[in-house]
Amino acid sequence: MNNEPILRRDDRGPVTILTLNRPEARNSLSLEMIGALQGAVQDLGGNDAVRAIVVTGAGTAFSSGHDLKELTAHRNDPDRGRDFFAKTMNACSDMMLAIVRCPKPVIAGVNGIATAAGCQLVASCDLAVAAGDARFATPGVNIGLFCSTPMVALSRNISRKAAMEMLLFGELVSAQDAQALGLVNRVVANDRVVNEAVEFGRRIAEKPKRTLKIGKEAFYRQLDLSLEDAYHYASAVMVENMLDDEAKEGIGAFIDKRPPRWPE
Repeated sequence: MNNEPILRRDDRGPVTILTLNRPEARNSLSLEMIGALQGAVQDLGGNDAVRAIVVTGAGTAFSSGHDLKELTAHRNDPDRGRDFFAKTMNACSDMMLAIVRCPKPVIAGVNGIATAAGCQLVASCDLAVAAGDARFATPGVNIGLFCSTPMVALSRNISRKAAMEMLLFGELVSAQDAQALGLVNRVVANDRVVNEAVEFGRRIAEKPKRTLKIGKEAFYRQLDLSLEDAYHYASAVMVENMLDDEAKEGIGAFIDKRPPRWPE
């Protein structure tokens, strides 16, 4: 029996690495995995010692998406699996939203394939570092299951036509092309992925924490507003941010030409 946890945690100073640990199933997102990842992200979001989160995969895959074997097993249910399908899709959407709503930056360390809901997971993270041989796809169209939920995150990361090409063709996209499209921030050597993602986290950890929380929340909220409403909302956020002790210290330090001493 495999006693390994389905989700591994490794703390590296202010950065916590969460490793999807189903390598034999290419880290597919079973209902258990979805729940474990959501719970961990929410717990870490409230942990003052953690300043950034890295999500990666064990073995040679980041995540192949939903566990199709688990879903298929419920086709024999009296309702042909409707309740389980709805439970899984809703749980996955809630988990993606938990990443977006987490007050800490979440960074994907893409060590292999990221397909379907695995690609959605990359798109839902705030930043992404990919291995040179990583591949991305929303291939549901090839098996009669259009990647509708991955589409939500994907279409908010890259241009409409690029998203539609991925969704309609269902073909693998190289790490280099994913970077050109804006799906990932960096492409690095395969053995550097996690370390580079952690370095991203460490650089972020040097910034004032409340300011980061304010900024991340504002970034995602304004995306859903009209241009005029976004400016009204962002202006109000900046007023509140200006009144925060971090802004007072940071601006004072800039004016005084000294390093800031961030309040705890």
